Amino acid sequence: MTLKIISAVEIVYEGTVSRVTLPGTMGAFTVLRNHASLVSTLTEGDVSFINADGAEETRHISGGLADVDNNVVSVCVY
Repeated sequence: MTLKIISAVEIVYEGTVSRVTLPGTMGAFTVLRNHASLVSTLTEGDVSFINADGAEETRHISGGLADVDNNVVSVCVY
């Protein structure tokens, strides 16, 4: 699946991932391939993911919105 982390000024990350864990307002949640579509608000915390090489990466965000649809996870951050 594809992960896009986007701010108002730059693309923070864009690439193929196998798993994404996001800091949802109601608690952290994990998205895997073929996840149901959803939209969620995000709080300050870490977005962690497994990249195409199998390595875990983390990006800290101040909050934002996540949209999951058709194996694309779009994260718009503040």
